[in-house]
Amino acid sequence: MIDKLEMFITLANECHFGRAAERYGVAQPTLSAAIRQLEGDLGVQLVMRGARFQGLTPEGERVLDWARRIVTDARQMRDEMRARRKGLSGQLRLGAIPTALPMVATLVTPFLKRHPNLRVQILSRTSVEILAEMESLQLDAGITYLDNEPLGRVTTVPLYHERYHLLMRADDPMARTGAVRWGDLGTANLCLLVATMQNRRIIDRYLTQAGVSVRAAVESNSMLALVAQVLSGGWATVITEQAARMFANRPDLVAMPLSDGATPGPEVGLIAPWRETHTPVLAALIEAAERLGKKGEG
Repeated sequence: MIDKLEMFITLANECHFGRAAERYGVAQPTLSAAIRQLEGDLGVQLVMRGARFQGLTPEGERVLDWARRIVTDARQMRDEMRARRKGLSGQLRLGAIPTALPMVATLVTPFLKRHPNLRVQILSRTSVEILAEMESLQLDAGITYLDNEPLGRVTTVPLYHERYHLLMRADDPMARTGAVRWGDLGTANLCLLVATMQNRRIIDRYLTQAGVSVRAAVESNSMLALVAQVLSGGWATVITEQAARMFANRPDLVAMPLSDGATPGPEVGLIAPWRETHTPVLAALIEAAERLGKKGEG
């Protein structure tokens, strides 16, 4: 039954029988047969079928909720028993907003030193995708903004407050000013993250508060693409303090802190599905995040 529920969850996530079968690692007829067997066991139709996948029936949506709970509990039981036998092992899937990627190593490296039998998969995701993929069991945890937009019922561990820098080439006239404020960016040729990303919405808010009309002739969902645009000359972008430490080491780039007054930037932290008892692996990650957060406070 658990295998059938896991296949059903995969189908609901992929919305395509072929992709779901490939994702789960079985032949498509095997997955289709498992779904039909699950429908027979439960006595209801779960999937609207035609020439292709057409969505879940109302009963299927309800079963999906149950399936996620049952599969989560089953995985937690397996993880706990495996941890009792041979310590923490397996894979942890961690989603992170792009602006947090430069700091993920400060969490993952000591975590893996304590638990060398674990493997961590780090995936770049938007804040919305992190929440959706945690709900659909595609991610175990995420690093995202904690206090800017609603998160729902999740476990949170604060890590740091974002601070922003303007990144430009060293030969940019603005690089010689010595200081830069949000209000100074009205004349800058900006390239920024796309509007669907929460970091861009935060930056837009700071610019609007400073009376600056947001102008970005180049947009991307990749910080690397924005840095490459800056390197081409004549462009500037807004990056986090963590990213500034990485890119500003180049002699041809300058990262200058952006003043936003006394107001701290948005808080970034670890989020995990809310449960009274987490899996041993997830509990260990939360503990590692708490240590890192306290270290940052100090």
